[in-house]
Amino acid sequence: MSKAIRQILLLLYIACSFSTLFGQSQKTNAPVISKFKSDADDCIGYESFGYSYQIKNNVFSKIKGSEVFEYKNISLGNITKADIQNPLKIVLFYEDFNSVVLLDNQLNKITEINFSQSNIPIVVTFIGMSTQNQLWVYNTLNQQIGLFDYLKNEYKTVSTPLTETIKYYQTDFNTFYWIDKKNSWFSCDIFGKITALGKIPDFDKIVIVNSHQYIFSKDGLLFFKDISDTNSDTISEVEILEKTFDKFCYKDQILSIFTSKEITNYKIVTP
Repeated sequence: MSKAIRQILLLLYIACSFSTLFGQSQKTNAPVISKFKSDADDCIGYESFGYSYQIKNNVFSKIKGSEVFEYKNISLGNITKADIQNPLKIVLFYEDFNSVVLLDNQLNKITEINFSQSNIPIVVTFIGMSTQNQLWVYNTLNQQIGLFDYLKNEYKTVSTPLTETIKYYQTDFNTFYWIDKKNSWFSCDIFGKITALGKIPDFDKIVIVNSHQYIFSKDGLLFFKDISDTNSDTISEVEILEKTFDKFCYKDQILSIFTSKEITNYKIVTP
């Protein structure tokens, strides 16, 4: 290989390296809007009305300043997941007892559902609030996504069986999202339509914003990705004060960062 060719290849390599670095080094500014102390075992989220939700000693709490609401149910064991996307109908999932409890905005029990008593065999692994008095349900017995009407106690399967293990899932009223063990990202709507949304980079933790945006952490850093961006390689680093954190969540343009001692809320507006 001639010296001239080697020099050209070296220049191309340097140019590509700078291009990749530039694409990866974009920053997203997130100003702090509030900060307060917390010693919770698990922080669930923060909403625009100023309430934070947490779990400590298996007691689910809703807190705003000196105003505190609590709910506990010793008979159902540990809380596996809390879904707060509808503050008027909060979902607490108790996987060990195949049950959920729905709470109102003051954490009073609305209803309790034991899926083991359903006419159709259901063993729930993943769950979330859907629309029209329904819950998203992933039934381990048939590896399918379904909808459970908690007023009529009726269950219907909406998806075909999933072939890969679910690594992460998240729901909104109209969509069940999941990422499988191959980091492939999918969605299923209430009519059962499954859409492949693409590949996700390796992550430690992740929050799905919508069908084309997500926020993820890797090696102590936080990133924002929009797959609809014409520059598919662009990943923006979200600038936060914390050097380490236990968990984060995003709701109503508020990014909440949880550490073992405090919660910091940032304002982050996605395009």
